[in-house]
Amino acid sequence: MEKDVEVGIFGGTGIYDSGILENANEITIDTPFGKPSDVITVGVFKGRKIAFLPRHGKKHTIPPHLINYKANIWAFKELGITRIIAPSAVGSLKEEIEPGHFALPTQFLDFTKSRNGSFSDNGRVIHISVADPFCPELQSSILKVAKQQNIHIHKDCTYVCIEGPRFSTKAESKFYRTTGASIIGMTLVPECQLAREAQMCYASISTVTDYDVWAEKPVTAKEVLETLSKNVERTKKILTDLISQIPKTRSCSCAKALEEAEF
Repeated sequence: MEKDVEVGIFGGTGIYDSGILENANEITIDTPFGKPSDVITVGVFKGRKIAFLPRHGKKHTIPPHLINYKANIWAFKELGITRIIAPSAVGSLKEEIEPGHFALPTQFLDFTKSRNGSFSDNGRVIHISVADPFCPELQSSILKVAKQQNIHIHKDCTYVCIEGPRFSTKAESKFYRTTGASIIGMTLVPECQLAREAQMCYASISTVTDYDVWAEKPVTAKEVLETLSKNVERTKKILTDLISQIPKTRSCSCAKALEEAEF
């Protein structure tokens, strides 16, 4: 099996294939935690090996609360991946963060209920630090590309992660707004914290699809998909330029995340 892949991309809703890889091959990986969401497509882009995995499956058959996050991260790790870029769809909790804009989360609030968020098992206890959950080096590259492409991206956002697959009630949505959070979605946790445990760099690029129901504009899956479809090409353009911007070697601390996390 290939062990020299550099960058892994988790496809968000609406981005079912990378469309940017040369000499692409599909790889099936079994992990100690079961099967990943789908086969992994590995190929070359501008001389760098890239892997692509749709987190909901190619046909969007896996709801957010049933995604095998541990298997997905483990599979990427097996391929040698050190950096993960994670496009996703989110709702807005702030008037100025409009549908069609992009957001860059730097913090999260976890309101999930039933997800297994650690590789800790019997005989191994990991107290990973997620004070700053995302790789600053990757985030810097994303912001640079967004500026070059004149894309409206909101930085320093706090992402509320809910269990899903249902959307929020109005009461819940209004409560989440009181926390000061900026965006709301269903897939960031535990994906990002598992990446940290695996000592991989991780950054999310969020596409804002709607105002959550606090705005008295009830969200529907159809409306979300319509906004996403309009932004798919823009997201792919970000990804193509971003891969070129990512430094070959890591200068962040993500690779040393376990040094002070284990007993």
